Amino acid sequence: MDAIYIEYTFEVSPKEPATEILIAELGFAGFESFVENENGVTAYIQKQDWNDAILEGIGILDSEDFDIKYDQKEVAQTNWNAEWEKNFNPIQVDDMVSIRAPFHEDPNLKYDIIIEPKMSFGTGHHETTHMMVQHLLDLDLDGKKVLDMGCGTGILAIFAEMKGAQPIDAIDIDSWCYENSLENAERNNCHHISVYEGDAALLKGRNYDVIIANINRNILLADMATYTECLNENGVLLLSGFYEEDIPVINEEVSKYNLTFNKKIERNNWVALRYLK
Repeated sequence: MDAIYIEYTFEVSPKEPATEILIAELGFAGFESFVENENGVTAYIQKQDWNDAILEGIGILDSEDFDIKYDQKEVAQTNWNAEWEKNFNPIQVDDMVSIRAPFHEDPNLKYDIIIEPKMSFGTGHHETTHMMVQHLLDLDLDGKKVLDMGCGTGILAIFAEMKGAQPIDAIDIDSWCYENSLENAERNNCHHISVYEGDAALLKGRNYDVIIANINRNILLADMATYTECLNENGVLLLSGFYEEDIPVINEEVSKYNLTFNKKIERNNWVALRYLK
C-alpha cells in the first residue's frame, strides 16, 4: 500500500531567503521532501509523522519580515513524480559538471551526471549539492575509498566514481533515497558504488579516505565522532547542509577530534566546509 502524505503548499513573499529558512525548519520538524516553485515551496510529511501542531515550532511563520500563506491536503505517494519532473532544474558547476534529468539537453561538459528525479531530491538542496561538487572537483579521488553519507539521489557518490574513486559506499536512512541511488548509479554506469539503507550505525568497522556528509546540522553534530573515527589518516571530511551562522558550533565539534579546517565555500548563506585529518 502506498504511503499517505500531508502536502503543505507555502506561498512566500519575498521568496528569498525565506524559502531556504522555511525548508530548513520544516526539515527539522520532520518534513522529508520539498519542491520549490516560483511562489514558494511545497513540503511533504508522512501522515503517520504528522500532527495538528506540526507547524507551531516553525519560527519563520511568525516573522514580520515575510508574508507566508499556506494550505494543506492529503496526497498519495504515487501522485508526486510528475510534480518532481516539472520542478527539477538542471545544475551546472564551474562549467565542468552537469547534473540533469534524462529529459534535459546535454550541455556537453566534462562530467555529465544523469539523475531521474524522485522524492529523494528537492531543489532546496541545490546549493549544498553545488558546493560539494565544487569541493570534489578540487580533490584527487583516484583510487580513494569514499563515503557519501546522506546520499539522496547518489549524485555525489556518482561524481566521486567519475573522478576515479573506488570503492564507494552511499548511505541514506530514507527508503526512497536508497532505491533512487541504486537506480541512478546504474543509470550512470557506475560499478564501484554500494548503496545501503540506514544511518551512522552502519559505519562501525569501516574506514574511508574521503567522507562526504551533506545532511543537516543536528545529524552532523550527533554523528561527528563516528565520521572522524572512520576517517583514515590524511583523510578529507566534507560537511554541508547548514548555514554560515552554524559554522562556530560545527567547528567546535570538529575540533574535538583534531581535524584541521581547510576550506569554506559559501552560496546564498549555505556553506560547505572541508577538514583534513
